[in-house]
Amino acid sequence: MSDLERGERLQIMLSSDELRAVEDWRFEKRMPSRAAAVRELLRRGLQAEGFEVAADGVRSGRFGVVDPRGAEASRSDGEE
Repeated sequence: MSDLERGERLQIMLSSDELRAVEDWRFEKRMPSRAAAVRELLRRGLQAEGFEVAADGVRSGRFGVVDPRGAEASRSDGEE
């Protein structure tokens, strides 16, 4: 099967803030579709080093796209 023949479907649920973050990134990078943007983000994430490995029993809510504390909390942590 070629890359253009995608036979598997993946359904995910996002909060409105998470979806907004994906859409903002998509438009900033001029990605042709939401699906293309998500595939690119997955590719980049899978290539990244230094990510946390989930322990047994960790709930999916622990792994969000945006910081649940909000942008203000991220800035106060020294992140820009």
